[in-house]
Amino acid sequence: MFKQILVAKDRLKGHANRTPIMTSRTLNRMLGAEVFFKCENFQRVGAFKFRGAFNSISRLSDTAKARGVITYSSGNHAQAVALVGQLLQVQTTIVMPNNAPEIKRKATAGYGATIIEYDPQTSSREAIAEDLQAANGHTLIPPYDHEDVIAGQGTAALEMFEELGELDSLLVPCGGGGLLSGSAISARALSSNCQVIGIEPECADDATKSFRSGVLHQVHNPPTIADGVRTPSLGEITFPLVLKYVAAMETVSELAIMEAVRFLFYRMKLVVEPSGALGLAALLSGAVKPADKVGVILSGGNIDAAMMSHILSP
Repeated sequence: MFKQILVAKDRLKGHANRTPIMTSRTLNRMLGAEVFFKCENFQRVGAFKFRGAFNSISRLSDTAKARGVITYSSGNHAQAVALVGQLLQVQTTIVMPNNAPEIKRKATAGYGATIIEYDPQTSSREAIAEDLQAANGHTLIPPYDHEDVIAGQGTAALEMFEELGELDSLLVPCGGGGLLSGSAISARALSSNCQVIGIEPECADDATKSFRSGVLHQVHNPPTIADGVRTPSLGEITFPLVLKYVAAMETVSELAIMEAVRFLFYRMKLVVEPSGALGLAALLSGAVKPADKVGVILSGGNIDAAMMSHILSP
């Protein structure tokens, strides 16, 4: 599948941002390691999700584009699909939970998408999307369980290895596993000794349980501030890829996630949402012992004022 990631890289050229890689001398001294942050908070829509959305939607036939696309997402994938639809003149419909962050909902609507709200306590977003897809002939572009989406997401790590050479380890946030599996595939091809480690919140540890047991686990509506990784489980495509290419899975507490967001804000002047800060949370909390040369993907920066104020308040 690495060939698909290389093709995606060419397809994204001129459309996706080649995001910067940043470091902190303070953090390096604290950890006794070199840590490199891939800043996908500077990607279009403020998250890595643009990569997968553009790669998948741009490959659709003209007939499929004319029928429109549909997806389900709490925010970052929703924004990405909506923006790509605007860029490619494709109608987009997004099934979003009624507790999605307001900043993400407004951005999605601002890109011209039709938003269908649902209550995650009583309804299934997948079922709603499938019913609308069947009724209207839309193409479903899921948030992670899709080869073209995975290939697009894998270009973030690809850029890291192109710029930095080999890494000893790479820490990647994990929700449904699209970014994690795509990153691990790139690592296997370009830095074969690199240990790719997926990071989840402790209360949303479905992928960690699945990885360690070899059996797919689910955690529905986990009460984590990391809204971008509230997916119930890995997917049919991503689960075997994670098992094959990922070295380890670790979890972090809600307090560790908030501390990571604060460090990035105060020490590096970076606005990163809780989901995006999971890798740093693992390093600061000791959940992952740093190797000599560590990559961390900061997956997004879409955090609303109320959440940031809550995290930054003493």
